[in-house]
Amino acid sequence: MITGAASGIGRSLARRLSRLGSPVAIADQDEAGLAKTAASLSGTVLTRVLDVRDAADVTRFAGEVREWMPAPLAAVFNNAGVALTSTVLDAVPEDDDWLHETNFHGVVNGTRAFLPILVAQDAGAIVNTSSVFGLLGMPYQSAYCAAKFAVRGFTDALRQELRGTGVRAITVHPGGITTNIARNARMRKDPQGLGRTREQMAAQFEAATLTSPDRAAAIIHHGVERGKARILVGPDAYVFDALARITPTHYYSLISGLQSTLSSRRRRAQ
Repeated sequence: MITGAASGIGRSLARRLSRLGSPVAIADQDEAGLAKTAASLSGTVLTRVLDVRDAADVTRFAGEVREWMPAPLAAVFNNAGVALTSTVLDAVPEDDDWLHETNFHGVVNGTRAFLPILVAQDAGAIVNTSSVFGLLGMPYQSAYCAAKFAVRGFTDALRQELRGTGVRAITVHPGGITTNIARNARMRKDPQGLGRTREQMAAQFEAATLTSPDRAAAIIHHGVERGKARILVGPDAYVFDALARITPTHYYSLISGLQSTLSSRRRRAQ
């Protein structure tokens, strides 16, 4: 089962697993995108337009999957997510709530709805998508970081509760992945006061991404298959992880210096 399957990592996971012979249940709010994903799959598929913020509807969907699934449920990928850019000073509470309800409560809703199926099987995996922003706090991403840190803590706690069972809890920390998340982000104004539009900021984000959705899906799949409890996706994820360990309070000075160096190199290359 995969949420956020209308595009990005979710779509690539669905395609990869379907191609390998796994039936997939896919869900997303984006009905048109979800239909495109379903049309691209080669195997058995169940589709559901779903808002992961609605706990009752996620539970209903879990019941539908239980009745539909032609084989044991191997993995639940709680992958749906949204983005928001703002300073803490200018934050709009409604925007923060919107993000937290999707990025954190959506993961909790998916976990609570599908975990009984996995526990009854005594097999399978809950795979929850955090972020490299769940490893380090970043400026203008306070709401996103808070939600992704929460996913990390929630999943780590669940992992300990599942000790001694056949069910695993896995946290995924993607770095920069070339998806539409930045273009669909909420932004009231440029948080740095540079006058950039959302499209300009999204283009800058996409120019800095290092990993395609298909590559991310392959890394996540292999990590689950190898029994990893935590999966880092992309070379930048390993950098973030190392910085969190080596310099847990001064990492941003190093990151900003690296960004300046890369920007200078790109300008010279142009």
